[in-house]
Amino acid sequence: MKLARPDLFHPRIVLAGCPRHVTGDGDDAGLVAALRRRGLHARWLSWDDPETGLADLVILRATSDYAERLDAFLAWMSAIAHVLNPPAVVAWNADRHYLADLARAGVPTVPGEFFAPGERIRVPRSGHVFVGPAVGTGSRRRADRVSALADAGELHGAGRGVLLQACDPSPESVLVFVGGAPSHAFTMRGRRLVRAEPDPEVWAVGAAALAAAAARTGHAQRELLYARAHVVGDHRDPRLLELQLVEPSLGWRRLEPGARERAERGFALAVESACDRLGLGPAKHPFPH
Repeated sequence: MKLARPDLFHPRIVLAGCPRHVTGDGDDAGLVAALRRRGLHARWLSWDDPETGLADLVILRATSDYAERLDAFLAWMSAIAHVLNPPAVVAWNADRHYLADLARAGVPTVPGEFFAPGERIRVPRSGHVFVGPAVGTGSRRRADRVSALADAGELHGAGRGVLLQACDPSPESVLVFVGGAPSHAFTMRGRRLVRAEPDPEVWAVGAAALAAAAARTGHAQRELLYARAHVVGDHRDPRLLELQLVEPSLGWRRLEPGARERAERGFALAVESACDRLGLGPAKHPFPH
């Protein structure tokens, strides 16, 4: 354990939740302790709590209502000293039209079509289709038109745009990156995450998407503290379904205890590196005498 020295500056770190999940949804329950073991002190606050404005660093972890309050959320971020992931990354990634940017950069993606609220929705007559919001994350895989139309109609009924992505009934891998580097991975079984070791070709698609996202937003890849990539297909034809850079669940609680401890330590080390990079390390702020 790296002990915090009382004679040095220690940044005020906030793990940002939302009114529904002020202290997260449970998946990040080990992060405060993992950060403390690196001599970093963090606490949970809702992103819209005025006290977040006093933080030296805010890490978005459970701000799941951002899609419902996007303008307010983006304005709030612009007033915070340091946010991870960076505001430019979050603003770009919040709307899934970012997929077009990644496709233009050469990342193989699952093709899709957007439907604005009130627009007639067209669902393929055969094959699987992923139904998700145009702003925000999360998609449901459907094998029949009736279910797909019902999901899309529910989003439209809430005043939200819809993204439909058609694909073959291929496996879906979930890749987690920390500090721009691969951390751990899962496969989707229904709505459940199951620990897995995807093919290198699958990881390569996720890494390409992350590199393209960093380049598109003017950041080094290591500056992206966390990322979650959903890739459909195996080694023969993997394609990116979604790249989550706002506040993705990283699946810590789906890991075995030893693997979870190592992964959370990697996260804490990445935060420590970010603090140094942002001028928040102890050497940058000697304690006043």
